[in-house]
Amino acid sequence: MSDVPCTVVDAFTDRPFSGNPAAVCLLDGPADAQWMQAVAAELNLSETAFVHPLEDRFVLRWFTPTVEVELCGHATLASAYVLWTDAIVEPTADIRFDTQSGILTCTRDGDWIALDFPATPAREAPPLPGLIEALGVAPIFVGLADNGNYLIVVDEATVRDVAPDFLALRATGVAGVIVTATASDERFDFTSRFFAPNAGIDEDPVTGSAHCCLGPYWSGRLGKPTLTGFQASTRSGVVRVDVGADRVMLRGKAVTVLSGTLSAATGAGIYGR
Repeated sequence: MSDVPCTVVDAFTDRPFSGNPAAVCLLDGPADAQWMQAVAAELNLSETAFVHPLEDRFVLRWFTPTVEVELCGHATLASAYVLWTDAIVEPTADIRFDTQSGILTCTRDGDWIALDFPATPAREAPPLPGLIEALGVAPIFVGLADNGNYLIVVDEATVRDVAPDFLALRATGVAGVIVTATASDERFDFTSRFFAPNAGIDEDPVTGSAHCCLGPYWSGRLGKPTLTGFQASTRSGVVRVDVGADRVMLRGKAVTVLSGTLSAATGAGIYGR
């Protein structure tokens, strides 16, 4: 049994104990999925990332406390940050991750980390039965993205005050819900919150993947290809978005809050440090 390096990083922030925390576990090779899920449940963060090398890139998988997910922005940012800060990758080198959502590339952009992600625009659609009632909002627009997430546009006060009935929200079977509005703070173009109780996350503090949907929507409404989003959870965080034809470039900062090792590491290897 080998110890596995594990680092907790607050992503989409430059201040500890804000943004979205992710655990990053560095492996020598593939690990058993049940073991990874058990680790994610033990750490009980919104996402735990597992990274191992593969030729000229890295394999990256993400787990919430209850399920494996196909795309996660903040844990990708955190993984790249750890690979650079631990000198596993040269600080000026790009990082390519092999994931369930294809190859994702991360680059350094000054103090920011840039993530090249697929765009997931929302099309206008009727809400699931009970969805609006579970949120307790009066929507201006309801849209559905290909990944099953709903985009609910409301006014800014509603974004900050919304308090979903999570049992009712879970009962709708919805994958995730983005609630969003334009921002009155001139530093930001839009504000949002994200709820995903069926993925084991009642509210995600700062959601990179949600901005793959938010970016195209607000770019079209505001006529801007480059936007800055503020996610108004209790921890809060900032995501910059550049919107292309079918890709978005997400930018955020990160800070390490905890470094250690997993001692119960059956079935997994480690990087030597």
